[in-house]
Amino acid sequence: MNIKFSTVALMGNHRDQRVLDTMRQLADYLSGKGVQVLVADTVNGNAVSGVAKRLPEDQLASNAGLIVAIGGDGTMFYAARLIAGTGIPLLGINRGRLGFLADISPDEMLVHLDEILCGNYVDESRMLIRAEIISGNEVTACSLAFNDVVVKRHDTGRMIEFQTYVDGRFVNTHRGDGLVVATPTGSTAYSLSCNGPILEPGLEAIVLTPISPHTLSDRPIIIPTSYVTEIRLLSERTPNAEVSCDGTVIGRIEGGDSIRVSVAGERVALIHPPGYDHFQILRSKLHWGHDSRVRNRN
Repeated sequence: MNIKFSTVALMGNHRDQRVLDTMRQLADYLSGKGVQVLVADTVNGNAVSGVAKRLPEDQLASNAGLIVAIGGDGTMFYAARLIAGTGIPLLGINRGRLGFLADISPDEMLVHLDEILCGNYVDESRMLIRAEIISGNEVTACSLAFNDVVVKRHDTGRMIEFQTYVDGRFVNTHRGDGLVVATPTGSTAYSLSCNGPILEPGLEAIVLTPISPHTLSDRPIIIPTSYVTEIRLLSERTPNAEVSCDGTVIGRIEGGDSIRVSVAGERVALIHPPGYDHFQILRSKLHWGHDSRVRNRN
């Protein structure tokens, strides 16, 4: 039996007026239902109803039964890293553009919230991956990623050369713009734009997708989550590269440095409204089945 929620925390970029308007509407609606509403103490006190309790943002997860992220997938990434490993579920209201993760539209949010507050929802567990930058024998940076870890050239117009190892075994030497290491969640993001495969979110797998490879035979591969991926930047004739997690740069690397990517022990609990269908989301967002040809109406 699903849990019913009595305390809900609202998160989002309150500098975006659309997000702020939605946050205000949700706060008023939820409080009218007898739900305790929490927001970050950085939100303008006059912007959201006074019924909302303000807390430091890093304390929202420990005080809420449900986190509602308002915005696009970037907001979902931020919220996911904040609650990783806590077991507190995350719900997304889409105020962004594509929105694979934030799958509830503002027009439908109140109806769906009523269902969810009563315990009528679909829940699932999504994996996170951990990236470590290693220089010499020292880990110089570390971060979690919900979508992907990307190693990419920093200098415009120059390729990088690197080697990949999976579970300690040499895979390939690559030349190109970089590599995407994506979770099933992230398989519909940067990896997809690089011709990577779409993975069903429940799969325990990781996809390694080259970015603009110099050799056309350099193709994406899918590996089990039990394997650790190591990316070694070759020292000869290699410009600097940068490493990002969910689009946020965590550090620069030079020839001889490496990046180790593994599945994190933390996971993220997502919830969706009743009837959630991942394939319907794909059809909607990727316009499958739509005739995109321009028709002559004359």
